[in-house]
Parts: sequence; structure tokens; C-alpha cells
Amino acid sequence: MSSQASYTIPSGWLHRSIRSMCVATSSSDPTRHPDRTFKYVDVSAVSGDRLAIESSTQHTGRTAPSRARKHIRAGDVLFATIRPALKRVALVPMDLDGEIASTAFCVLRPNRLEVDPLFLYFAVSSDPFVRSVSSLQRGASYPAITDSNVLDQEVLLPLLPEQSAIASLLSEIQRAIALEEQQIKTIDELRAATMERVFREGVRGERLKRSENGGIPSSWTLRQLHELAAIERGKFAHRPRNDPRFYGGATPFIQTGDVVRARGRVRTHTQTLSELGLSVSRVFPKGTIVLTIAANIADTGILDFASAFPDSLVGITPREGVDTEFLEFFLRTQKSEMDRLASKGTQKNINIQFLRPWPVMLPTFGEQREIARVLLSLDARLAAAEERQKSLRELFETARSKLMTGELRITSVASSKLAHA
Repeated sequence: MSSQASYTIPSGWLHRSIRSMCVATSSSDPTRHPDRTFKYVDVSAVSGDRLAIESSTQHTGRTAPSRARKHIRAGDVLFATIRPALKRVALVPMDLDGEIASTAFCVLRPNRLEVDPLFLYFAVSSDPFVRSVSSLQRGASYPAITDSNVLDQEVLLPLLPEQSAIASLLSEIQRAIALEEQQIKTIDELRAATMERVFREGVRGERLKRSENGGIPSSWTLRQLHELAAIERGKFAHRPRNDPRFYGGATPFIQTGDVVRARGRVRTHTQTLSELGLSVSRVFPKGTIVLTIAANIADTGILDFASAFPDSLVGITPREGVDTEFLEFFLRTQKSEMDRLASKGTQKNINIQFLRPWPVMLPTFGEQREIARVLLSLDARLAAAEERQKSLRELFETARSKLMTGELRITSVASSKLAHA
């Protein structure tokens, strides 16, 4: 792994091959001991996002997978040689010390007199390292590299005390990222439970009455979606759809993916229509609820801007007395049931006739707004936690890049890290 540095590499830092800083590992066939139990780490058990082993399976030698061969110890670094660009890299934790991993991993066992295990882990999971080794992969349908491809790569190695300091700082940022991840999970679970409760019980403590959809608060009514909103299909009449003459103008043109990623509010778009494109489409106003009806079923989002969209989406415009945010939240709760009932041909789909009679539990307008405010506050908390995690991830990548190349030394970045975490 090499790059042109625009700064001077610190004194004492050397380019070293991974092979030169690791010791030999071993393999064996567990089927030779059919009654011996062991934990097995497969490639699928390693998260390329979290860079960690997320699970293991227990086997005896009798049930051992054919790839279960490589012995691992705590502090080893696993680097998946199958589809290396997926960055399935992990540090072996203490509870997997002495267990067995797949032959689809290159097992790196650091010589601890020369390299800190955490430093090695951060070095080989960096984007430049992964890109460099991935460029050596062979095979189209099953791209892979060899252990030697990994072992022959070079990294810049500082002296051991600085390695440990760098690894410690990066680990601290990683822990902060993990804490935000847990916070996101907690808020997401709270939001799901709150949505289920408020659409079952309301927020005013009313007694429940019977309805076709089970118990609902006594002041609520059960209505059909077409009674509460106009439901109109998107439009893009020209075929083929990929004709470049129809794109690149000033009119936003959202797609299914934009709605799937929206998390309730469509704030961005990736494509625009030209005047010619606009002539075969139509624009829906800001505030329209957009719902996906093909492949991805019943993902929703409220338009933050006027936009055109194709017929794989429908626009839902609430009538007077129906709060837009309330209705969008309610439709979110219906996604799994709509998906279950969708037609299953070449791809799943629903249509306006499917949506028109869809039952909606409707409280008074005042309670609609109360429910929307409760759920919007949870959405805001979730968005804030996700933004904090995003910032920490960016900090981590910047710190790793600059610290592990010597562009920044550990003392000059520590205070900055603490200020931004």
C-alpha cells in the first residue's frame, strides 16, 4: 500500500510488510476429533460495517463445516479473502481464543514485540489498504485474493509506544460510535412501541370501542383511505425511461429509492427532469405523502419540495380535517400488512384500487396533531443520534488516515478529538 505523501514521514517510522510483523499460524482438520466441540467463525459472521465478529456457531468435529480449519487466538486479526472489498475485518475477542475460523480468512497474528494488535487491526481495515489488496482479486463470480496478497501488503509502522497510543485513541472513538449505535437502537425501539400504542389507544386515555379492525378509542372513527385523501399515481409516460433527453433540468424527479431512504420526510433527490421530461410527467406539490407501490411496498415520505415522480409511486393528498403528518405516521404502521397482501408476480406491487378502501383509524384533528407531535419528537431524537454517529464516523476515518500516516501525531489530535466527540 503506497501513496505520495505531501508531508515528511516521521523519523523512526518504516514501511513494513504485514508478513514481517506477524508470526505463523496453524490449521488442522477438526473431523479427526469427532467428539471435540469448538466455536466456528464463518465469513458471514463478520460485519463489514462494524468491523467485528457478530456471531459464531458451535460444532463438534463430526459436524464441522468443510472450511473450518484455521486456529485463532485472542488478538488475531481476521481479513476475509473472499470479496475483500466488502471489508470483513475483525479482531478476535477473548471469548473466541483457541477456536476455529474459516479458510476464507487470512489470519494475522501480530508479533507483539513489533506491532500492537489493535494498530494492525486499524491498519488493515482502512479504506486505502482494502482498496490496494482488492485490486489483486481474481474471479468474476467469486472474486477472491490469497493470503499472500494480504501478507505482502505494506503499511507504515511507527514505534510500538506510538502504535499503542494511536490504537487507544481510535478505540475510544469506536466506543463512542458504538454507544451512539445503541442509543439509535433504543430510540428506534421506543418509537416503534410508541407508534403501536398511540394508534391502538390514542393519547387521551379514552375507553375503547369495537370496530371492524378491533378496539379503537371511543371518539375515533374507522374510515377508508380514499375518503380522507386524494390518491393519484405518479407519471412518466415515455419509454424507454432512460432516454437522457428527458433528464438534467430544474424539476426534481424522485424515485423509489429516495422514498425508501426518506425516513418519513423526502428532503433530497438524485435526479431532475428537463422541460421535455416534464412534458411526459407531472409535479406534485410540497407536502404530498408519497408511497411506493412496486418492489418496495408502502415506504412513505412527505415531500419537502414540489417534485415529479414515476408511476411506481403514488401521491396521497389529505383532505380537510386530516393532518398530513398523522396520516403519514399511520401509513408507516401499515407497511408490513400492505407488503403481506401485495400481488406477487414478477415483482410485488399494489395499486390505487388496493389503497382506496384501506382502513384508517381517525381521531379528532386535535388528537391527530398531538399524536404527530409525540412521534415527530422521537423522529427528531433519532435523527440527532444518527447525525452524532455520522460525525463520529467521519472523525474516526479522518483521525485514522492522518494518525496512521504520520500526518498528525497523537499529541496534536487528542484534544481535537475530545472537543468534537
